[in-house]
Amino acid sequence: MNFNEFPFSDDILRGIENAGFTACLPVQELTFPITLQGSDIFVKSQTGSGKTATFLLSLFHLLAVKRNSHHPQALIVAPTRELAVQIYEEAQTLGKYLPFKIGCFYGGVPYEEQEKLLADGIDIIIGTPGRILDHAQNKRILFSKIGFFIIDEADRLLDMGFFPDIRRMIRQMPPPKERFTMLFSATLNFSVQDLARDYMNNPKLVELQGDHVTVESITQELYHVGCKEKMSLLLGLLKKYQPKNALIFTNTKRMAAEVAWRLSANGYPTEYIMGDLSQDKRLALINRIKAGKINYLAATDVASRGIHIDDLAMVINYDLPNQAENYVHRVGRTARVGQSGLTISLAGEEDVEQLEEMRQ
Repeated sequence: MNFNEFPFSDDILRGIENAGFTACLPVQELTFPITLQGSDIFVKSQTGSGKTATFLLSLFHLLAVKRNSHHPQALIVAPTRELAVQIYEEAQTLGKYLPFKIGCFYGGVPYEEQEKLLADGIDIIIGTPGRILDHAQNKRILFSKIGFFIIDEADRLLDMGFFPDIRRMIRQMPPPKERFTMLFSATLNFSVQDLARDYMNNPKLVELQGDHVTVESITQELYHVGCKEKMSLLLGLLKKYQPKNALIFTNTKRMAAEVAWRLSANGYPTEYIMGDLSQDKRLALINRIKAGKINYLAATDVASRGIHIDDLAMVINYDLPNQAENYVHRVGRTARVGQSGLTISLAGEEDVEQLEEMRQ
């Protein structure tokens, strides 16, 4: 389907054209008929499926046609600063011709600029739980004015321990029948389902891809290898495929640093990213790989979500993840929005249990 088959305004359609989007993706075809009518929705959709544009376009339409003067603002909550920034940038692109004021709020930076944005008046608040609650505590954000609430990567938010924060926010918002809520999650664990059941207004469930855990456009390769031979094999694979860029996942910070050092020493300049790095440095690294200034990035699972590189060629699991769900989130970094991609996993003798989980 095309976007003009839905009741979007001309200014929203101009923003869609500005973003370079042509036809709707599956998540959009299934979601728009529900959200554009103002019904709550609970979407199970893997990362890279086009969900960000899905909820932003739905929100833009609803802000224009269903806005309540008592609850006029929209709040989008994301688990990490990186993801919040990605959402903000896409909102700026899609909403280029719209009158809405949009701000991004996260920790690790001074409050002054964010305080000014809020004081000047804002329509759409995008941010991470901690900083949003900080502003709310100081009455700069009033949850009672939130008429539109979007929870992105709900499973990740709950995994990171943000469930009490999300609950605190919702309990101060208008009741579900007076609020429009969208929840997006890559998995349907019990906590996420409880969140949808307890705090949404009879949400419609949209579930993509059934029981498939990875998108079909990802080619997956598995190599059984001894731990001491992993680096030699990795170097051989990089020489064989010569990817223009790649994310290389490890399970520990020490291994991420070691992989980056050893690849760099062998002619493949590589940086590494992990939770201990400052927010500014993490964001700078992400921007550099997106801009093509670095080609290879070793990462712990802190980077398995929130990094959106539209043309990432390859994901390498140097270490297999400890949980099958993390495998989904890692490989979802490639083959985004309909493109193809390659994932390579290096499995040792100690990875038998993880392999069984990923096959299920």
